[in-house]
Amino acid sequence: MLPRNMMMKIVTIVGARPQFIKAAPVSRAIKNHNQRNPGAQITEIIVHTGQHYDANMSQVFFDELEIPEPHYHLGVGSGTHGKMTGAMLERIEDVLFQEKPNRVLVYGDTNSTLAGALAASKLHIPVAHVEAGLRSFNRQMPEEINRLLTDHVSSFLFCPTDTAVKNLKKEGITDNVLNVGDVMYDSFLFNKNMADKKSTILKDLSLSPKGYCLVTVHRQENTDNEKRLAGIFEAFSRLAKPDRPFIIPLHPRTKKILKQFGAIKNNNPHIHIVKPVSYLDMVMLETHSKMILTDSGGVQKEAYFARAPCITLRDETEWVELVEKGFNIIAGSNPEMICYAYREMIGKTVITNPEMYGSGQAGERIAQALCIKSSTLECD
Repeated sequence: MLPRNMMMKIVTIVGARPQFIKAAPVSRAIKNHNQRNPGAQITEIIVHTGQHYDANMSQVFFDELEIPEPHYHLGVGSGTHGKMTGAMLERIEDVLFQEKPNRVLVYGDTNSTLAGALAASKLHIPVAHVEAGLRSFNRQMPEEINRLLTDHVSSFLFCPTDTAVKNLKKEGITDNVLNVGDVMYDSFLFNKNMADKKSTILKDLSLSPKGYCLVTVHRQENTDNEKRLAGIFEAFSRLAKPDRPFIIPLHPRTKKILKQFGAIKNNNPHIHIVKPVSYLDMVMLETHSKMILTDSGGVQKEAYFARAPCITLRDETEWVELVEKGFNIIAGSNPEMICYAYREMIGKTVITNPEMYGSGQAGERIAQALCIKSSTLECD
């Protein structure tokens, strides 16, 4: 650990609401470390690139989830991948020149992840990547390129699963690789307790536990392809029933594109499209759903944490262990395959194995590992 009377500064780069949720367990662990070790403090500087602007990203959001507010908001906003990443690189570099951190911490696979990793590596600041080693093996996905490049410039690689460690080994990355477990599991456990106390979403939507299916659709591979999107919603129209409606908190991007694709109609009254919900409400909806259908990587895992069977509306997944264990079926966008997967999964009972994604202490393990000055990553 850090010697006494020594301070470490970490700059955390995030750009989307899911990354704040992933970063929260590490921030809490850093706070706990500082309370236990007054002579060996870690200063965390949080930088929000502004990749996803969310009106819900307000004081209420940070207070409710106990997430530290960003010290910097770069306000990059949306745009093409190149334009967005370039603007982030320039602005993150300015922050790193000013703050002079010992480490830069990045999460996941967004353009913010890659921009933070590139800016730091070019300034010879060690990069720590949380969720390292995930692979879909589909290089048509922008997220896959971001993962690959980030992992190959990182000095610390914090993996959520054994599969991720093996993926890195196949690419020749073995130094400073540690399976810490999944920070999303930490977050889910923490936020489920708060959701039980604070969320009223089931009452607000007149839903009964296990009496509905939860749906999310937002991936570019689906929303930018009219045939895929039409196939997905055709399956929903066939499957939604009076005793098991489909609840779809619709991503603004998907809503906009659905309007553009006039051929896609929702003629089933049991498909309920609702406004995007808060994270605590989402956790509550996941926990009490009969089944989850999603193209989100994070929601696939949260379905498992919530013990809900899952159908993945993509042609591959990074979370292969969920498929191998039978908790998840990859259905793509073909309505026949989605309906088949639904029949296969609707009566399935999910029994979680905590060891698959760690013990809920990933944040603590990451904070400890970042404090070690040697090149090996052995946690206390």
